[in-house]
Amino acid sequence: MDHKKEKAKEKREKRRQEISLLRTIPYSDHRKWWSSDTVAVVTGANRGIGFEIAHQLASHGLTVVLTSRETGVGEEAVKVMQEGGLNVAFHQLDIVDHASVEAFSDWIKETYGGLDILINNAGVSFNVGTENSMEHAETVIQTNYFGTKNMTNAMIPLMRPSPSGGRIVSVSSRLGRLNGKKNRITNVTLRQQLEDVDSLSEELIDNTVNFFLEQVKEGTWESGGWPQVFTDYSVSKLAVNAYTRLMARILEDRPEGHKIYINCYCPGWVKTAMTGWSGHISPEDAADTAVWLALLPDQFVSGKFWAERREISF
Repeated sequence: MDHKKEKAKEKREKRRQEISLLRTIPYSDHRKWWSSDTVAVVTGANRGIGFEIAHQLASHGLTVVLTSRETGVGEEAVKVMQEGGLNVAFHQLDIVDHASVEAFSDWIKETYGGLDILINNAGVSFNVGTENSMEHAETVIQTNYFGTKNMTNAMIPLMRPSPSGGRIVSVSSRLGRLNGKKNRITNVTLRQQLEDVDSLSEELIDNTVNFFLEQVKEGTWESGGWPQVFTDYSVSKLAVNAYTRLMARILEDRPEGHKIYINCYCPGWVKTAMTGWSGHISPEDAADTAVWLALLPDQFVSGKFWAERREISF
């Protein structure tokens, strides 16, 4: 390994240790804006990072609603937390299925009168190691981008008014960076359009991913200038990142007391089933930035991309 890589690895390791330490410092009472009545919804939380995010939020004394596509595994996950004395409820949810999102919305409204925090964690990836197959591209884009969007749109009207504001955090990835050294879109015009937050629109993001899927169907995506690694996953997360910035712009006009802050973050390469356990970051460390952003006491940031509690560039 060359010297530069070695240095970067050391730096990351040091940052991770700092974060593990930060995580052990409890929030003082005057910084806690939440209570046991504060409701946080975590999607796809039956295992991995989602489970950890739900666990940490519940450990801070919030009411957590854990969702997963399959009822059995979701109920099991909730039982584990309830046995530890945590206030966690389960509801089935498939973010790609509009009827399921609607049923969930009705239930959360009826049960809690709304929610305060939404963690968009549910997502899929099918490529492991160095393979880069497009066999599941449709599912990846539908789930990671359109599903996240469905859920965000459905929950925004249900966010309960509060002086601290509603919080939305989407789990994303550095693989979807517009200007990453390695994995970026090489089509400069498209990159500039996606970069310019003022001209960003839902239509542009939708068209970008749909154009990608068209090229996948035609078998021409390789010359399309898309990211070269985990292409379908990277494009889906690129879309989530762009959508986060767009929504932050749309939401910033909300009046005091009805504010909603939306951010996304990269958990890093995590040891979970999704990476085939090949990651080098524990789910506990990976969940930290999501929890930190969800609970930020007095710092109203929105439309930013984070990693290890620091802002990184899109």
